Amino acid sequence: MAATASDGSGGIQFYIPATTSLMERRPRTLKHGDAFGLFDHHGDIHDGPGSPEGLFARDTRHLSRFRLWIEGERPIFLSSTVSDDNLLLQVDLTNPDRFDQAGRLVLAKDTIHLLRWRFLFAGGLFERIRVENFDIEPRTVEITLDFDADFADIFEVRGHQPAGRGTVTRRVEGRRVVLEHRARDGLVDRTVLAFEPAPARLEPGRAVFRLEVPPGRRRRLYVWIGVERNGAGASEPPPAFAPCYRTARRSFRARGARAAAITTSNEILNEVLCRAVSDLYMLETDTPRGPYPYAGIPWFSTAFGRDGLITALETLWLDPAIARGVLTFLAATQAQEHDPARDAEPGKILHEIRLGELARLGEVPFARYYGSIDATPLFVLLAAEYHRRTSDDATLRRLWPHVEAALSWIDRWGDRDGDGFVEYERARESGLANQGWKDSGDSVFHADGRLAEGPIALCEVQGYVYAAKRAASELARVLGHDERAEELARAAEALARRFDEAFWSEELGCYALALDGAKRPCLVRTSNAGQLLFTGIVPPARAARLVELLLSERFFSGFGIRTVAAGEARYNPMSYHNGSIWPHDNALIALGFARSGYQQAAVRVLEAVLDAASYMDLRRLPELYCGFRRRPRLGPTLYPVACAPQAWAAGAVLLLIQAALGLEVDGRRRRVELRHPRLPPGVEEMRIHHLRVDGGAVDLLLRRHGGEVAVNVLRREGELAVEVVL
Repeated sequence: MAATASDGSGGIQFYIPATTSLMERRPRTLKHGDAFGLFDHHGDIHDGPGSPEGLFARDTRHLSRFRLWIEGERPIFLSSTVSDDNLLLQVDLTNPDRFDQAGRLVLAKDTIHLLRWRFLFAGGLFERIRVENFDIEPRTVEITLDFDADFADIFEVRGHQPAGRGTVTRRVEGRRVVLEHRARDGLVDRTVLAFEPAPARLEPGRAVFRLEVPPGRRRRLYVWIGVERNGAGASEPPPAFAPCYRTARRSFRARGARAAAITTSNEILNEVLCRAVSDLYMLETDTPRGPYPYAGIPWFSTAFGRDGLITALETLWLDPAIARGVLTFLAATQAQEHDPARDAEPGKILHEIRLGELARLGEVPFARYYGSIDATPLFVLLAAEYHRRTSDDATLRRLWPHVEAALSWIDRWGDRDGDGFVEYERARESGLANQGWKDSGDSVFHADGRLAEGPIALCEVQGYVYAAKRAASELARVLGHDERAEELARAAEALARRFDEAFWSEELGCYALALDGAKRPCLVRTSNAGQLLFTGIVPPARAARLVELLLSERFFSGFGIRTVAAGEARYNPMSYHNGSIWPHDNALIALGFARSGYQQAAVRVLEAVLDAASYMDLRRLPELYCGFRRRPRLGPTLYPVACAPQAWAAGAVLLLIQAALGLEVDGRRRRVELRHPRLPPGVEEMRIHHLRVDGGAVDLLLRRHGGEVAVNVLRREGELAVEVVL
């Protein structure tokens, strides 16, 4: 993701400023479809410089202020939480002490209880506010809601200064308020607020209710907020709160029913797993091509190629429908022509899509942007892994022309100078300077800290290409293209030889981060080298040294593996990419540990990341956290503007479990294999329910016995083989 990127002149593009920490605000998040809401712990939205809060849809903030007052005062906060399925936000509040002008107490604190229930569904926000009187006397309670919409583009919220602004109008229509924005390109966004019962006073930015509440009784009021664009969306309130909530719950449950379920003997791990799976299905958005996991909230709630592909790889064993949706969507958006403004070339896979005003007007280049060097080989790799998992021949045949187009891009456009390596260099200054997963402007550098100049060949990208060509060779054989299969296999092995010669550094005991435009290696120890392990490009002797290095104190903080080893130039445990810890990065490395025969190392990474999650709010793994050394009895240090939830962080938990169990699912052979399965410390038992394989299903019980793990098949549907290698 483009958190920061150098603009080539010493400035910073697309920077996310941090004047306060998102985590400090204790944000509460809801999402459905293309809409999401970010609220404070009171359930309010506060406007003002630097505030990321709001109700957003299609990269536009439709509500920038939404605050509740009781008797003209902010309520006292009691608690707030999001339900386990991420559908419902519940906030408990009460009144503060209220005095008259003579200083007499006229309303004691804790007399009135306010319960806010809120969810997002069907293009709108639904809220029910229950007002309960615990006094022995009747009370007339004044509840005020004040609201506004600035219709800011998400990049403006992130700190970008737009070249101009559209116009906003506000009007009252009966018992509803319409806030309307006409963008500079003429497109119209509307936010509609409707109230039940009718407010005592309604203004374009305020609704005032006066509720007569007898002692021991309750009154309810309802708010519905709909969003629309050019007349498409929710302009009229749908059915009442309760029926819509029941429909929303059924919809959310239907998503989760696709996946296998995991339960363990460890309650904290169960909570982490529950939140991770719920985050994945909340971030999943239905597109005309199928479900797609949007990358993260608040900054990346849209389709990202790399993020979707890695999330799909992480969850493939659990729910292959995510991978099918990602592959189909990215095939449909694959670049067809050379367009330097979008860093697009024929066959290249999408980096990012944006729908906001700044993207439509070209002030940011991301309307449909292709500046990602790794999405294309990951697309090929996922296509093969999906077919291996599902034996879905029909989808394979539909995808094969897109796989061939991606392979053609790798060889023609990806290898810019014909040296056999895939490298990147943006076509225009408006594009991203760095186009790997570490896309900060300072994330690719030499041992002395000098930034690398392009074209840049990242080490892990060569591993992705190697794995992609080997995987595509398997697909070609399935389709009967034997000659093409041999060609791809030979190309993969030739790349492996060239790669080891050019990237391995005996001095580092590690692969170089990258080769710069002059083919000078960036001799820096980074986690990029760790990701090479799962691709299969690393010889066994090198793998042993990498595992040892990545688990040394320079890399391993106790809460995971850092992106850059301590002591390297530009190492900073508080940076975005140069010393922080990313759960998805750790999961891919752990998968490589397991596939290289280092199962216990994979378990160590799983344990570290789960320990970090146990300290997180809602047991939710964020996009990243700081890489400071773990201190006894203390949790990890949070990164101030990390997205939470984040799809590939949620999926990391599932991939880490797959790595620890040595779990591989082969739909073509109708087989589930567990190689040297291990359970993390503190987990005596794990059950996997309804793991589907090519029309069949299996339930598994894994139980610790001393240093080993026994695997029992509890239930089997269809002719499935379960093989365990101890």
